[in-house]
Amino acid sequence: MATKTAAQRREQARMEYDAFLQACPTNQLLARLSDKWVSLVVAALGSGPMRYSDLGRKIAGVSPKMLTQTLRSLERDGIVARTVTPSVPVRVDYELTPLGRNLCNLLVAVKDWAELHIEEVIEARERYDAETSQAEAQT
Repeated sequence: MATKTAAQRREQARMEYDAFLQACPTNQLLARLSDKWVSLVVAALGSGPMRYSDLGRKIAGVSPKMLTQTLRSLERDGIVARTVTPSVPVRVDYELTPLGRNLCNLLVAVKDWAELHIEEVIEARERYDAETSQAEAQT
């Protein structure tokens, strides 16, 4: 059997990624991207660079701890870039990388879909809850 170079092994592994397997890196990435704070941070940064405090004001309900953790994980994954400008006080800006901008298109589409269809979802929930309550009352 012929030996493979490291590049060939990486390419083969890339083609064999399977997000349905828990140990697969793509499964772990999907878990991170499905976090609501990730979606909201990426969508907020879609309009351009923002300071930490601006992000905190824009994203209702996010705690400073969660915002910091989310930004760090996105920076680690290459989705967000952090720029520190030495001044008094120090200015820190966050912006999407090219990879992040690509992801932003998808996440903004999901956000827009949710905003467009929320009333249908609420109606479906109410129907389901009413039917479930009726079925439980009959048993």
